[in-house]
Amino acid sequence: QVQFVESGGGLVQPGGSLRLSCAASSSLFGVYDMSWYRQTPGKQRELVAGITRSGNTNYADSVKGRFTISRDNAKNTGYLQMTSLKPEDSAVYYCNLRLLANDFWGQGTQVTVSS
Repeated sequence: QVQFVESGGGLVQPGGSLRLSCAASSSLFGVYDMSWYRQTPGKQRELVAGITRSGNTNYADSVKGRFTISRDNAKNTGYLQMTSLKPEDSAVYYCNLRLLANDFWGQGTQVTVSS
């Protein structure tokens, strides 16, 4: 199984930007489809954005036009560029890697949007 870790979270003011990273320890990273999910206390985990191994992307309506998902397979790393952040975006963000029917999750990184 591939091992990976999320980073890049932190405290940012409304309207600000953050870039999250999902860094894998294996050259097999490029085989996986990658998604970013987020979760707040008391709520179920929700899909934010996804990118396939071929580079096709999709976004939740709530972040479309503000977030950009990307990947650099040569670096075994995926990214989520977040702009125009809103307080409603505050959550723990998780990287998800999928191969066939199997999902693998990182430990998450906290994003807090507050003035």
